[in-house]
Amino acid sequence: MKVFITGASSGIGEALAHEYAKRYRNENTKIGLVARRSEHLQNLQNMLEENYQVKCAIYPLDVRDNCALATAATDFIQQYGSPDVVIANAGVSSGTLTEHQQDIAAFQAVMDINVLGLVHTFQPFIKAMRDAGKGQLVGIASVAGVRGLPGASAYSASKAAAIAYLESLRVEMLHHNIAVTTIAPGYIRTPMTDINSYRMPFLMDADIAAGKFVNVIENKRRFVVIPWQMGWVARLMRFIPPMLWDFLAKNAPHKSRINVE
Repeated sequence: MKVFITGASSGIGEALAHEYAKRYRNENTKIGLVARRSEHLQNLQNMLEENYQVKCAIYPLDVRDNCALATAATDFIQQYGSPDVVIANAGVSSGTLTEHQQDIAAFQAVMDINVLGLVHTFQPFIKAMRDAGKGQLVGIASVAGVRGLPGASAYSASKAAAIAYLESLRVEMLHHNIAVTTIAPGYIRTPMTDINSYRMPFLMDADIAAGKFVNVIENKRRFVVIPWQMGWVARLMRFIPPMLWDFLAKNAPHKSRINVE
């Protein structure tokens, strides 16, 4: 198994790295790990290699840097060959309000990381996968992309764009026998959600979520909401008329406004 994961230093990405290492520990597994925090990546590499006897390659970089991701992809392919799975997991969330001029920078960062980060992650691997005649691209979206949430306009917009982008990509890749999977999580217990002060229904631990994510990936599902309860919530959200949605959502709690670098 050869897998490449962005946003790997914490949260869902770290849990996915552990899940793949544990699940494929005796199968000559190679894992590429990408995140901005090099110290966290080094610690994760040491832990996975020591505990599961897998081989890890670490790439400290920002997914907004397409050249750095292209270099990392080239290195991974040269060392191990075309990956079986590439997971674009890196993402950020911040409360944003359009009325505040200082939030424009947060809008830019959220869109660049959550949307263009997908493109930067997938693009340098497609030729190798096409030549190999197989492979799978996995994008982590969110239930927040189903309807716009007050106080989270940048995040909602970025995840809606991610869902639409991944759907387009899935159809494009059919010609190359490359599968594309979209996973839209609800609330997962990570550093990103730890700052939320409001109730989070169906909150799931990251390690449990990672096991479910990998099951979905192995079955090459096209679009899945996890946990399943949030799938029903997402279906309901899609069909609520705009007037009713406005009434229900106008007093919803807002995510805290924080700086995004």
